[in-house]
Amino acid sequence: MEKSLVVITGASSGFGAEIAKLFNQAGFPLLLLGRRVEKIEALPLNFDNVMIEKVDVTDQKVFATSIKKAEAVYGPVDLLVNNAGVMLLGNVLTQDPAEWQTMMNTNVMGVLNGMQIVLPGMKERNHGTVINMSSLAGKKTFTNHAAYVASKFGVHGLSETIREEVSGSNVRVSLVAPGAAETELLTHVTDQSALTDYKAWKESMGGITLNPVHVAESVKFIYDMPQEVNIREIDIAATAQDA
Repeated sequence: MEKSLVVITGASSGFGAEIAKLFNQAGFPLLLLGRRVEKIEALPLNFDNVMIEKVDVTDQKVFATSIKKAEAVYGPVDLLVNNAGVMLLGNVLTQDPAEWQTMMNTNVMGVLNGMQIVLPGMKERNHGTVINMSSLAGKKTFTNHAAYVASKFGVHGLSETIREEVSGSNVRVSLVAPGAAETELLTHVTDQSALTDYKAWKESMGGITLNPVHVAESVKFIYDMPQEVNIREIDIAATAQDA
């Protein structure tokens, strides 16, 4: 049976890269989107059925064009994984508001953009899945994460709202909310004391957080369920994570 198109945003590293590997091994045609295409090109994939596009998810026009381009080759998108995200830690009293805006634009607007692009077609076909990558920070608070928490609570809220709206069309909207994980998210943090606190917290967990492979497996598990079954949310973290 022909496999349907899978679109993954933020595919260059972390969760996105692992999700790409898993679906690639399973033989799905892929559209991999990111701002650092050279990193996507360096992934250990079979590139026969893979399209790579340089896309910033905050630019809906470019985002939509790349999806149309892939659909012309592989047919309609059946799974969108909204994985692109930024985590800029900082105390709200001192953090640059530009960092808040960056997180809102990517983490919230980027997810809404992707959903608005793919959901009309999915509703028409009465088939399709959107999996939004949120965070445990989308359901509980963490020090020095105020604006990030706001953005991820937003992802939780919009996902559940839209899930209700499209459920009658047999379309699934689901969430994966990972805890602290071994990704590149921290590399963009500018607040040194927030970074120090985070690293100390990580050390308290034995220095190793969640392997992104298991987050990717959770995404695949949700998608592999029959279309009439929607695992609405998976919260996943290292066992040693107390928060």
